Amino acid sequence: MKMILLRKFRVLILMVFLIACSMHIMIDLLPKLERHSNSGCSCSHSPSEEPQSWGKQGWPNKHTLRILQDFSNEPSSNVSSHSLERIPVTGDKTQSVKRLEHYGQRGDRKRPFIQDATVTKNMPVKGSRLSALYDHPLYKRSPPPLTDEDTLFNVNTDIRFDPKAAEDQEWNGEGTMDEFSPTGELTADSYPNWLRFHIGINRYELYSRHNPVIDALLKDLVTQRITSVAMKSGGTQLKLIMTFQNYGQALFKPMKQTREQETPPDFFYFSDFERHNAEIAAFHLDKILDFRRVPPVAGRLVNMTKEIRDVTRDKKLWRTFFISPANNVCFYGECSYYCSTEHALCGKPDQIEGSLAAFLPDLALAKRKTWRNPWRRSYHKRKKAEWEVDPDYCEEVKQTPPYDSGTRLLDIMDMTIFDFLMGNMDRHHYETFEKFGNETFIIHLDNGRGFGKHSHDEMSILVPLTQCCRVRKSTHLRLQLLAKEEYKLSMLMAESLVRDRLSPILIQPHLDAMDRRLRQVCANLEVDHLKSVMDKKKKREIR
Repeated sequence: MKMILLRKFRVLILMVFLIACSMHIMIDLLPKLERHSNSGCSCSHSPSEEPQSWGKQGWPNKHTLRILQDFSNEPSSNVSSHSLERIPVTGDKTQSVKRLEHYGQRGDRKRPFIQDATVTKNMPVKGSRLSALYDHPLYKRSPPPLTDEDTLFNVNTDIRFDPKAAEDQEWNGEGTMDEFSPTGELTADSYPNWLRFHIGINRYELYSRHNPVIDALLKDLVTQRITSVAMKSGGTQLKLIMTFQNYGQALFKPMKQTREQETPPDFFYFSDFERHNAEIAAFHLDKILDFRRVPPVAGRLVNMTKEIRDVTRDKKLWRTFFISPANNVCFYGECSYYCSTEHALCGKPDQIEGSLAAFLPDLALAKRKTWRNPWRRSYHKRKKAEWEVDPDYCEEVKQTPPYDSGTRLLDIMDMTIFDFLMGNMDRHHYETFEKFGNETFIIHLDNGRGFGKHSHDEMSILVPLTQCCRVRKSTHLRLQLLAKEEYKLSMLMAESLVRDRLSPILIQPHLDAMDRRLRQVCANLEVDHLKSVMDKKKKREIR
């Protein structure tokens, strides 16, 4: 009797196992069957309609899902520096070049872009302050002539594209990389705007002053159809990687605070919210300062249902969507801080603001080096960093490579001024392009913790400047120019920011705070200049 029961139990276990295997196989095959049966265009609900049932969403096959999981959960994704793209698992440059070819090959057909009334109204008039600024001699200095060693890419040898691929508008991201073969040479003007931006990067700048590609790329960030979304691994708060129809990619930071909200006084700098409008404003400020070291950023109103939930293949992200008691679509994702139902991101009913920062080139094509900021904060509730207790700390930095020669220390001073004007205390690392060695600029990435307090000026941000008493002459002259009434920084920022789709980006108190902080920077530079003059006199007297 016991033997019979044991056999029946074993048969039961076997049947359960077979049923489970069958269910897994059916789940894997279901998306493919759905694609074949739903070959026509599917209708999407409007923002005001009831969101679609989530149970009807199809999932990718295992191979595609594995790639996307690697994309969103890569352990070495520059956690410390919060770079704007993942690091490939294999580091195979050939594979990345192929992907870049494939991306560039399939551009969109040019479609007429109809601006709405608000955008047309917000365009600056001729003869504006911003135009006058860029016509000033200080903003007309050209970089040195560029050689092959000064450009990030050699277009003729590094990048090739298939022009016929752009004709296929039905592509849905599931074809093979070898589906098309190169058939001829294309000019750089025919490349997608994100690639033209990458090609324009050189030793001295991310983009040139009057490069029309930047405006076109900003428009792409706002208008291109989003084809896939995945969470970015690393970092303290939720960020999404969005891929567009033209194969460009951008980092999406959703809105967490209103324009009027200030950082609570009891918040530490490392637990502050990351603000989407700070990323947008930082790009415009960087351009007005003529640094041009922040990748292009634009604001966009995103439909959380159609443009995130319905296109994501990241199950961890998809599972965090829910409907709030107010009947709004919400999600929270996975991250170190503020990723819970208590800190969920909710739409109205499913529309949410966010910043989209264009990606830099893939690390397999253009490696970047991550550097620890010498004036990095302790990121501790009680401990202080060495520079906070040692007034002669800069003397040690000056004797340490790469700050003992070249322009790196002056780049740090530029970044210090940039951060002080924004009130950004979260500058723990920075990056440079490895190809250019130490003789290149610092990339100003991850500016989301700026513009948190307009009522407070954090003077400790200026410590590198006060300790080292050094600044570029060109930077000093531009700061003096921006302090004048006819080139007032707050007015220039307001005029520049009004072009963004999410305008207004900053409230007036933040604009006024930049003018106040600029005066403090200029005052510090005058004091430093007097100190250097006095030191020179003392040295002469000793001699």
